[in-house]
Amino acid sequence: MSSREELAKKFLVRKLRPIEIGEKSISQLLDSMAMTGFQGRRLGEVVKVWETACRTENTVIFLGLAGSLSTTGQSEIVKFLIRNRFIDVLVSTGANITEDLVEALGANYYMGEPNLDDSELFKAGIYRFHDVLVRDVDYFKMEKMLADFMAQLDRTKVYSSAKFLNQLGAWLDGKGVNGILTEAWRSGVPVFSPALVDSGMGVAYLLNKYRHGEGFKLLIDHFADYELIVKIKAKFADSAAIFIGGGVPKDFIQLAAVAVDVLLSGDLSKYRPHRFAAQITTDSPHWGGLSGATLDEAKSWGKESPDSMTVQCFCDATIGLPLVAHALYEKLGRRKDPPDLSWVFKEG
Repeated sequence: MSSREELAKKFLVRKLRPIEIGEKSISQLLDSMAMTGFQGRRLGEVVKVWETACRTENTVIFLGLAGSLSTTGQSEIVKFLIRNRFIDVLVSTGANITEDLVEALGANYYMGEPNLDDSELFKAGIYRFHDVLVRDVDYFKMEKMLADFMAQLDRTKVYSSAKFLNQLGAWLDGKGVNGILTEAWRSGVPVFSPALVDSGMGVAYLLNKYRHGEGFKLLIDHFADYELIVKIKAKFADSAAIFIGGGVPKDFIQLAAVAVDVLLSGDLSKYRPHRFAAQITTDSPHWGGLSGATLDEAKSWGKESPDSMTVQCFCDATIGLPLVAHALYEKLGRRKDPPDLSWVFKEG
């Protein structure tokens, strides 16, 4: 055999398999897609990474949720992932865990178009999220409710966002408001939001300043958040980092992998990479930003290791997340023996 043929054998290992049309479940379709090419293959591989993490013992699964996906009909999927413990820790933008409350309070988001006259929408009291619409009065109702929650807290305390959001989930449950945070509280899943004020939470805080005067204070300690998520990472042999979008949630989870030994021994040179990592994003790596940075680049930081099971799919989350979540449901139903993180709420 020639050296050329020997070299070719090194690369030509896995045969591509065309997708055959016929009756298939969503999980079967994604399994088939995983044997094709381009982003279809990557989406199928996201399922494989997530499923493997769910089946691996002593593994904590982090989900980073960026953007404003709750406005696009994704919040029920997130609640499903929490309820069936396909995730153990949620790190979210403030938007995702507040804007779902608009629907939880009985209002609606509406289908619109991106080319509507925004000046006319403003006159009509309508906010636009690309092709999604909502009445401003319904958004105000959500912000006022968050202000009511803040006002009844013991404000002599300093809260991590995890403790603050856990208490909000309990408060929402008591009022029969079934949001993402409500489901997280019921399921014992910690929720972190390291950019909490970048949402209706900021308006709610200012509303309380107006209502109660300059004496109103509420302190959220994001350094305590970081220490707490590092402690969670430290307690498990393995971890998985699943990213829907990028942004602050992505790097907050990634940095936990490089800080465990800093916390335990002060050693800056040791890392505990995530064993599993998957990302669905529309951000491109060539712009240099973190949101689109490849998981291979993350290996240079020790966030993932050379032998980590990783995949990055460049796809709209509103396409990828519903398909992946349905595939996990078909394959696993509910994750068996998820870790108990009840201690987090005592520390956080």
